[in-house]
Amino acid sequence: RHNLRRTGAPGTVRHASLPFSLPFQLRLLAGSSTFAASTHALTICILSGSTRTSGPPRPVLSDRVTQYIESAVSKRCSNVDGIPLHDVSVIQARNSLPLLERPHFTYAPSQVPKELQDIHETLSNADAYIVITPEYNHAPCPGLLNMMNHFGSSTFSFKPSGIVSYSAGQWGGTRAAHSLRPFLSELGCIPVSAMVHVPKAMDVFDENGCVIASDSSEKDEAEE
Repeated sequence: RHNLRRTGAPGTVRHASLPFSLPFQLRLLAGSSTFAASTHALTICILSGSTRTSGPPRPVLSDRVTQYIESAVSKRCSNVDGIPLHDVSVIQARNSLPLLERPHFTYAPSQVPKELQDIHETLSNADAYIVITPEYNHAPCPGLLNMMNHFGSSTFSFKPSGIVSYSAGQWGGTRAAHSLRPFLSELGCIPVSAMVHVPKAMDVFDENGCVIASDSSEKDEAEE
């Protein structure tokens, strides 16, 4: 596991420098060499799990993290002219589905609600997933699980996934991320071993999802 913070002596936590941490994690998670070697465009779906709409902090952390991940993956998956090589889409749990009453696979094809069918098509057409979650009580956020539980494993199977977790505290949602691994595995979208954990996300990203760095060189490196 690669963290934005490294643990030294027991009970001590310190910042790792941004050039060595966040961009490095994204290279591992996004698999830039794999994407660059692809012979066809990939469709990457980012699932943002938080349903919070108000802070503090404001704006809520999920928006900051999601905007950064979307931007970073889009840039990393572009050619030398900046033209995207792959299609990146975002599904927000807060804007998607109500509390689960009836999953997609229980409907006759002609009777699936439009909103449910639209999300199913986005998920089905994706080649890979990046799943973003905060940590609630040592677990992934319920909005994310509710959204994904609307669909069966046939929607996700045989596609890789990556996990991004974050928190306002010092551990970056690591416990939520580890709890998410068996859930994604059961759905068939096996998560890659590398994960991104963002502790104290309000100090890492500004309200536009840009890296807050101590100097311009760190910021430039983090956003490359």
